[in-house]
Amino acid sequence: MYEIFQKYLDDKVTLSQSESDYIQSFAIIKKLRKRQYLLQEGDIWKYDAFITKGCLRTYTVDEKGSEHVNSFSIENWWTGDRESLLLQQPSRFNIDAIEDSELVLFTHENFEMLCHEIPAFNNMVNGILQKSFIAAQNRIQASLSFTAEEKYLNFITKYPGFASRIPQTMIASYLGMTPETLSRIRKQTAKK
Repeated sequence: MYEIFQKYLDDKVTLSQSESDYIQSFAIIKKLRKRQYLLQEGDIWKYDAFITKGCLRTYTVDEKGSEHVNSFSIENWWTGDRESLLLQQPSRFNIDAIEDSELVLFTHENFEMLCHEIPAFNNMVNGILQKSFIAAQNRIQASLSFTAEEKYLNFITKYPGFASRIPQTMIASYLGMTPETLSRIRKQTAKK
């Protein structure tokens, strides 16, 4: 499982063998079964987490018991709750596995130390954070200004493999619509 993370690193940055070995020495391997939590609301998130296999979702549950999906994460993506991690406060989110999943975790203290000691690793992390910020801006803009159909078309264009892996009710929640609305839109777009 760590080999997948090592390949990811090799594709993103040039590291010496000793730097690669050093990073690996701090890695924690975590397996999740489908529906198993990585993080539960109220807990403090303490890791930087890379997904080597599977699909996870980050979501909240409102007072009526309705789920609101904030994000999905798949292989070769990072996941977690940065607000809880950086402010060391209880998380507002749940993160659970949509599929059986495997992750490589680093305690945040070790992750920060690795960034400090290995400049190339730090540069890679900064690039990932910048792309995440841009993706969040684009998601906010889409949710504020797109029609329901535009939201769905944007989603399947950006994430073509997600529709076959993620239940439609979760996709509807992510897009901020009811499952019935999503079903109607899917039928309409299939006819075009």
